[in-house]
Amino acid sequence: MKGIIMIIDGMADRPLGELEFRTPLEAANIPNMDKLAKIGICGIMDPISPGIRAGSDTSHISILGYNPYEVYTGRGPFEAAGVGVNVEAGDIAFRCNFSTADETGTIVDRRAGRIREGTDEIAQVINSLKIDEDVKIIFKESTGHRAVLVLRGEGLSDKVSDADPKHDGKHPKKVVPLDDEANSKKTAKILNKIVERSYEMLKDHPINIKRIKEGKNPANIILPRGAGAVPKVQPFADKYGMKAVCIAETGLIKGIGRITGMEVPDVKGATGGVDTNLKNITNAIMDASSQDYEFILINIDGADEAGHDGNLDEKLEFIERVDEEIEELMKIDDCYFILTADHSTPISVMDHTGDPVPLVISGPEVRVDDVDQFNERATARGGLCRIRGSDVMSILMDLMNKSTKFGA
Repeated sequence: MKGIIMIIDGMADRPLGELEFRTPLEAANIPNMDKLAKIGICGIMDPISPGIRAGSDTSHISILGYNPYEVYTGRGPFEAAGVGVNVEAGDIAFRCNFSTADETGTIVDRRAGRIREGTDEIAQVINSLKIDEDVKIIFKESTGHRAVLVLRGEGLSDKVSDADPKHDGKHPKKVVPLDDEANSKKTAKILNKIVERSYEMLKDHPINIKRIKEGKNPANIILPRGAGAVPKVQPFADKYGMKAVCIAETGLIKGIGRITGMEVPDVKGATGGVDTNLKNITNAIMDASSQDYEFILINIDGADEAGHDGNLDEKLEFIERVDEEIEELMKIDDCYFILTADHSTPISVMDHTGDPVPLVISGPEVRVDDVDQFNERATARGGLCRIRGSDVMSILMDLMNKSTKFGA
């Protein structure tokens, strides 16, 4: 018996006037998700707790049964581990964007035109930076416009603010220490120099000159955010006694998989965007299901990207494309299959919100309810009622007869 949790990043939404006050899930043609609802038990889930606007990182940590308030030190360490950086104790890691700045220093595109190619060459330039002789800079590209920065050396701290202004049309934020410690002040100073120097070194990079000629936004500055020290985490196998694999697209979720000790295969064409190769992801899942893994964590990211972009048509289309792949995944035998989202990313907000998300569990001996549609309102009438992300693994372990009795 296997346990599978499939998380469609940012899939949940709010009712929209242009959809006659339905959500994208309610408006989309999703016969396979609806079939799962019909043969399973449904509910809604608060990834952290009601009203908390969860990040993808903290929600996944919670869904896996770890306390995000203890484990989460910042997004950076997970991103770094996810792209293959061997982070060490004492390292301070950051999530970064390749972004576009104009000649005045204003950020005109935080995602550098959704850059897909050439970031490895740009990363080599950043790795040549020398800011402090006692601090090593490790910079590596992730998928698309994403990257990671690791600072390694003595006297560093993760108690610093972000450089990312979060919105276009603003200058990078000045990084400031979040306490009065000398280590924090030193780290903030180094980061500000890295941001400043990155523009100087990248604005005339051949990759960017080519992009400008092609009418694309150049990746001419990096914006660090999500500082964190490497956390200590109980391995998933020790916590649950199951061999696990994580099939994900982005460095962030791959990093959560690696830090918790899961195996993390790379999937060709998995971009983390709406252009991702869903067929290859499905093939990877089916391959994993045929091996001796007892637990499979899946994350698919495109719906979240569409939500952040406020692109309703892309979100609807992507949800429907995912639904087509679920038809194949429903052929996996002897498993409990959980389908949910890690948070809502409403088209109207273009960011995460604290709205609960739909959830369904199918598999042997589940108490099937009378819900026959998979969406935010229909699943709220299901037998699971309203749960938290931290409940998911406990419910799954019980269904798989792997939980231990509490009490006599």
